[in-house]
Amino acid sequence: MKNVLLTGLALAALTFASSCKKDSNTNDNGFEKRSTVASYAAAAALPVQTVSGTITTNTTWDNTKVWELSGVVTVASGVTLTINPGTYIKSTVNTVGIPNGVLVAVRGAKINAIGTAENPIVFTSRNLLDNNAATNPVPGDFGGVILLGKAHVNTTTGTKEIEGLPTGGAYTFGSAKGSEVENDNSGTLKYVRIEYAGFNLSTDNEVNGLTLGGVGNLTTLDHIAVLYGKDDSFEFFGGTVNATYLVSKAADDDNFDFDNGYNGSIRYAVAVADKNSTHSQSGGSSDSNGIESDNNAPTEDATFALTPKTHPKLRNFSIIGTSATNAGYKFGVRNRRGAEIELSNSIITGYPSGFVFNDGTESFYASTVSKLTSNDFHGFTAAITPAGTYTGNTTSTAATAPSFSMSQPFFNNGTLSFVGATNGAFAVDATWAQGWSTL
Repeated sequence: MKNVLLTGLALAALTFASSCKKDSNTNDNGFEKRSTVASYAAAAALPVQTVSGTITTNTTWDNTKVWELSGVVTVASGVTLTINPGTYIKSTVNTVGIPNGVLVAVRGAKINAIGTAENPIVFTSRNLLDNNAATNPVPGDFGGVILLGKAHVNTTTGTKEIEGLPTGGAYTFGSAKGSEVENDNSGTLKYVRIEYAGFNLSTDNEVNGLTLGGVGNLTTLDHIAVLYGKDDSFEFFGGTVNATYLVSKAADDDNFDFDNGYNGSIRYAVAVADKNSTHSQSGGSSDSNGIESDNNAPTEDATFALTPKTHPKLRNFSIIGTSATNAGYKFGVRNRRGAEIELSNSIITGYPSGFVFNDGTESFYASTVSKLTSNDFHGFTAAITPAGTYTGNTTSTAATAPSFSMSQPFFNNGTLSFVGATNGAFAVDATWAQGWSTL
């Protein structure tokens, strides 16, 4: 999690002003609109219902109106928020220094947002719903979606406050040591799209597109897309939640970020980089990664030894950078700070470095705790670091990023097509992201 420079935001505004045409159905160099019943034009004609504060009784948001979030909207413990297919949610105008348009389910609450392929649920920029051709969406127009649960978090107390929101205990996740609820249920997100999200409360303290804090494995995450985020697309802090069919497009920071002992399984996920992204900053340099995985931050544990260890089990991932070298990107996969990882049947291509073991985590691979199995790795400077023998994986350091049998996976090179892949997110079905995700 890194901060985005203000100069980057100005550039983003210029980029999206030229590329995100509201009256265009497809645009290979910008946001792709859909022509379905659940369309921006149809949503823009609906009445707007503003919501603020805490939701204290079971509530349903339907698709007869656009729901506008003012500030941080919290679903209270014991309460279920149901969101119907085809429903659009936006944010009020941003207020400096105050998180805006953030939807949070605290521990014990549920969000059941179950859309369909034809009518996904869409969290988006107000500038796509204003019938004004002169306004265009930019990252940060919407806040983000946060689920907080009672599953394990590997801090010394077993709990933690979620980043990006005010402190004080209201947004704590996890459970005291010995009382973790690994099968906790925070609801269902299915066929959901989160666009132009993100909020910087302070340096390295931001709201992501979708944030999961201590979320348990009875929660369902399926067919979720996060597009044009100001920070990470997906971040998992601890917990055991599993996920399938995830899409990340044009993130300003990491596409998938794992911390604090997350050890769930994710299958079928794709991240597509946009060479025009403004990129996050770390120490004054761009630091946008496909996957970033840490056990803990140095301030939590300088030895990175807290348990349970961060250990995501990832299968059928496609991490697609750019076809030619782009200085804004850094690592396809960065495993560091005591994290373990299992990655199989995946494609990593178009980043300066394909897969990197940092901070001694290569010893986990040597001991078979971390596993790389049947993957295709490319990096412009190095495919896998440290160099060595990684049996059963293919590697490349070609000057032009290989597509690994995909027809055309690079976002800025024309119409995307993942047909032909024998590995990665589309090895079984090349069409699962079409339509609902706008990929």
